[in-house]
Amino acid sequence: MVLKNRVITTTINSIATGTTNVEAQEPEQLTQNQNIFQVVEGGRYLVVCDKRSDGKLTCNQFVSPHSVLELTSLFFLGEFRPPSSNLPFPPTYRRSRKKKNKGRMNEQQRSMLLQSASRFPPPKGIKLSYGTAGFRADASVLQSTVFRIGILAALRSLKTGGAVIGLMITASHNKVSDNGVKVADPGGEMLTQDWEPFADSIANAPDPQSLIQLIDEFAKKENIPLDGANPAAIFLGRDTRPSGEALVEAAKQGISSVIGAVGSDMGVVTTPQLHWMVRARNKDMKPSASELDYFDQVSTSFRCLIDLIPKKSHQGIGKLIVDCANGVGGEKLQVLKEKLNWLDVEIRNSGKQGILNEQVGADYVQKEKVVPQGFGPHDVGIRCASLDGDADRLVYFTVISNGNNQINLVDGDKILSLFALFIKDQLSILTDDKNEYQPRVGVVQTAYANGASTKYLNQLGLQVIFTPTGVKYLHEKAHEYDIGIYFEANGHGTILFSDQFLCWLEDRKSTEKGLEKQNAAKRLWAVSKLINQAVGDALSGLLLVEAILQHMGWLVDKWNELYRDLPSRQLKVKVADRTAVVTTNAETIIEKPPGIQEAITALTVKYPQGRCFVRPSGTEDVVRVYAEANTQEAADELATCVAKLVDQFLGFHF
Repeated sequence: MVLKNRVITTTINSIATGTTNVEAQEPEQLTQNQNIFQVVEGGRYLVVCDKRSDGKLTCNQFVSPHSVLELTSLFFLGEFRPPSSNLPFPPTYRRSRKKKNKGRMNEQQRSMLLQSASRFPPPKGIKLSYGTAGFRADASVLQSTVFRIGILAALRSLKTGGAVIGLMITASHNKVSDNGVKVADPGGEMLTQDWEPFADSIANAPDPQSLIQLIDEFAKKENIPLDGANPAAIFLGRDTRPSGEALVEAAKQGISSVIGAVGSDMGVVTTPQLHWMVRARNKDMKPSASELDYFDQVSTSFRCLIDLIPKKSHQGIGKLIVDCANGVGGEKLQVLKEKLNWLDVEIRNSGKQGILNEQVGADYVQKEKVVPQGFGPHDVGIRCASLDGDADRLVYFTVISNGNNQINLVDGDKILSLFALFIKDQLSILTDDKNEYQPRVGVVQTAYANGASTKYLNQLGLQVIFTPTGVKYLHEKAHEYDIGIYFEANGHGTILFSDQFLCWLEDRKSTEKGLEKQNAAKRLWAVSKLINQAVGDALSGLLLVEAILQHMGWLVDKWNELYRDLPSRQLKVKVADRTAVVTTNAETIIEKPPGIQEAITALTVKYPQGRCFVRPSGTEDVVRVYAEANTQEAADELATCVAKLVDQFLGFHF
């Protein structure tokens, strides 16, 4: 079997994201030194690779059937027996032919969808859009939408060969009366953007007949089997909102209306935990991929980092107090505290009392720059952290003495800078100019990143790249590097490690003769296991921050002195239609409506070190305003002036 030259040199990562078509020719032309991509009967995929210096798998190893997604144009001709019989799959593969009529909905399937859809009529007069965080709205109008996204999740699983798909019921940092739904793809990342228009269309279909027509047309277009012969698997999770349980039931109804689809309810979990479970089941081949597995992995990795701290750094960094936004993070952090026997952490706003996200949580603290409820003057000098309602955002802060509840904020930019500094330090120990393989490190930010942070990262010699706001853009860009670090200022971010880098790292941590280099490799390996590579995770991020601070021997004030933030202010303006705003250049310039960008620029240049941009929200009909300047008073004034300008152009005027 001979693969086209362009495919032979393609890494597994690019294949796994469905970006490459693979074509096979005659099997007798196969040589052992080539990469082979193989279809198994039933549409499941395996990968066989030769071992190379760039870290690819050996010829007799296989990637999980669900790790390689959406391979197309692959035809298996004849039979191939790999060189080793000690394999996780049978050594002989049968001929697999494309099935006819894929995507054609049979009458049983049509009847099931019509019957179930009739029980979930869409709300009248409401149009929903699948934004950066999925669908979000008042919980009372979401039953139909969640039901239909249950169908979408089942279709997505069928499309990806039966891979597990995630469906999370949460509205993150929104008020408790809101809720939402979003889908996690097999790698644990957000739903591919290619499917977002389909999500919009089925959510807003006016009746069951229109819904079935949309599903039928999409299944044919995407070649999704709807004959009941293929299994589909979905993990469901929810946060602690009272409306969550009923919405999970609606999602289950949607899933079960697709023949062969099975939904597994993972219960009350953080959003990052559900994404981790999906990734673990598909990519890491964990048979259970349970919440317990999550706790075991992050706690073990944290202990490893602590054990590798140099003796000279073994000095106390003081107590930590964590505001858990009265959300799901409180009970989960308590589990970690007990597993780690972590005596120096105090959990507040755990959810036992208080209202979810009401004057608490990372979003409130980061935007308002004041202490959350339950914190005050008695906490001066203590390191504090805030999670958001579903524990996917993290910020730190300290309470200012005699500051009228004001804080020194340590936001996502500072967390990113800490992680980048630590990784750069470990790589500098591990690599030198003699190494053939030089890992590529990329730091990914959005326009919300404080200008001072970008300057600091550039001074470290790191490559900084900007994307539009939203984890899907950051995550996608970070995948282009061996180590991709991304964070938004709001505290949402993570670190991604390429398979090539991890193969190289695993080899280095066992073959390095020098203890210092060996320990550096072990630290980076532990970081790759501790951090949640599926999505931003406040709990694993918190543990990594604490491990690095202990490694450095830094108090929070030392960390906060990496650079001095430019004062900033964020505001939001309600508008009639957020889609009227069209931006470019990583959302820093407005293209439409005409005239508004020129007016914003004219205002901004009046302020020393002024920077201002506006962008439409991904979740609600508001336009968000961000302003920076040399003083807080100037930043506040600039933000207010631009907000008034936005209202003049786009606000409600009757």
